[in-house]
Amino acid sequence: QVQLVESGGGLVQPGGSLRLSCAVSGRTFSRYTMGWFRQAPGKEREFVAAINWSGDRTYYQDSVKGRFTISRDNAKNTVYLQISSLKPEDTAVYYCAATQSLYYGTQSRYSYWGQGTQVTVSS
Repeated sequence: QVQLVESGGGLVQPGGSLRLSCAVSGRTFSRYTMGWFRQAPGKEREFVAAINWSGDRTYYQDSVKGRFTISRDNAKNTVYLQISSLKPEDTAVYYCAATQSLYYGTQSRYSYWGQGTQVTVSS
């Protein structure tokens, strides 16, 4: 089994920044592509970003390109999401997830999920 625990969410003003972390325990972290998803109130959960096992390939939803940065530290079994220039529409619960699939943007391909961390962007 793989356990994922997110942290780092909170209340931030528009234009602000946060760094979300996802600590992973269990099976070998470096074997997994890691993804971040988010679910805004009243909306379906959507793909935000993903990073391959080695960290040399990253993928982003168009609306977050240039503002969000995904990274990972395999020595610490942790994946990060640096979120900047935050907008009210970024308000959501952010989830990290792990997959061994090439279909990094498809939720159903992810085998393991964290419990989520709330990000609220408001003045």
